[in-house]
Amino acid sequence: MLKVEIDAFSGFRVYPSKGKLFVRGDSKVFRFASSKNASLFLQRKNPRKIAWTQVYRRMHKKGITEEVAKKRSRRTVKHQRGIVGADLATIAARRNQTAAIRNQQRISAIAKAKTEKKEKESKKAKPARAPVASGPRVSKQQMKGGKGGR
Repeated sequence: MLKVEIDAFSGFRVYPSKGKLFVRGDSKVFRFASSKNASLFLQRKNPRKIAWTQVYRRMHKKGITEEVAKKRSRRTVKHQRGIVGADLATIAARRNQTAAIRNQQRISAIAKAKTEKKEKESKKAKPARAPVASGPRVSKQQMKGGKGGR
């Protein structure tokens, strides 16, 4: 079995007895498939910006079109929910009402409110007190007699 290395710059395969080996001062080993790759590495070029490297191709999604299908996004589903004053059934019933029925309900509600108001007014009118016939009206301050009513 052959030990196939990976190029430190381009990501290409480096077969045994091929390419260059570079050992940095901190003893890290870099293998290169060609002197071109070694030269660009030593010039501190960024392989992500060089179009023919594997890193560039991976970053820019090149050559993987047939295996990856377009992602499908989920459609949002609308739900009907009841609110505080009304449940779903009453909301549906109101929505299906005709304008004439709605108008009739409004008129009957107004009439009912008016009759209730009249009853309330008539109840208020009955227990009216007879005004107490007293002397001249005097304010609280005058009653206290601050300066003796000069």
